[in-house]
Amino acid sequence: MSRRTTSVLAALAAVPLFVALAGCATSTDAGSGDGGSGNETVKIGVVGKGDAQWAPFVEAAAEEGITVELVDFGSYEQPNPALTEGEIDLNQFQHIVYLAEYNNASGSDLTPIGSTAIYPLGLYSTKYDDVDDIKKGDTVAVPDDASNQARALNVLQQAGLLELKSGGTPYSDLADIDADKSKVKVTALEGALIPTSLPDVAAAIINNDFVEDAGLTFDDAIAQDDPEDPNALPYVNIFAARAEDADNETYLKLVEIFQTNEDVQAGLMESSGDTAVPLQTPVEDLVASLEKVQKDADAEK
Repeated sequence: MSRRTTSVLAALAAVPLFVALAGCATSTDAGSGDGGSGNETVKIGVVGKGDAQWAPFVEAAAEEGITVELVDFGSYEQPNPALTEGEIDLNQFQHIVYLAEYNNASGSDLTPIGSTAIYPLGLYSTKYDDVDDIKKGDTVAVPDDASNQARALNVLQQAGLLELKSGGTPYSDLADIDADKSKVKVTALEGALIPTSLPDVAAAIINNDFVEDAGLTFDDAIAQDDPEDPNALPYVNIFAARAEDADNETYLKLVEIFQTNEDVQAGLMESSGDTAVPLQTPVEDLVASLEKVQKDADAEK
């Protein structure tokens, strides 16, 4: 996701939200199934058309004979229904957890066809410069909304500060903490209040929206998601397609362009404030993660 995470749904999404809703129309040039080559128009739903990666992406696609039309949405709730209904061909705005929630709620079968990046969630402290300096019994704050809290607890587990009974899932909460095996105590606070509460705790997971409010920079994090950790995989941002288009050659070519074009990657870093970690995760791993998250979500009901 982008580094912007302010609410349960917004935290499940992927990019900054600062644009107005644009109209949608069904693409007639891009085929489905195995896809064709050259001179095709592909409509891609995004939230943040002005982000620096998109202009070079459109240009690079044109050089390969693919006309990309970016369809700009004004909220995270809109691109997935538009894709399901065939109003667009692909979307790129979300991570796997958000897609799993949508598929389960709507009965859709949207699927990832490629990764873009992960936006690490950080642990910050005004008392300690190193996570290893945090003392046993210290208190660490995490956001109180469900999606950010689960991810925050996984970050703390990766940092060696606590252990989760489940091993860590996108639905972990404070009850999942094994207190006897954990180094720290955890308290949940409203995300927007954590920056002002940072001096009162040993450390805190701060939603990326609020890092600068705390007078910090992203480089000040003493721990963050490890993109290589399996528990971070559900938070990888993706290109999503309808299931019948999973092998569309044109769509897969667009993923390749996004992942490998130097100007696109430079734009991605610019628009994320250098917080993005670009990834080329195997599609089969993305699909397996989606299936697991959907099963975990069903089990939580």
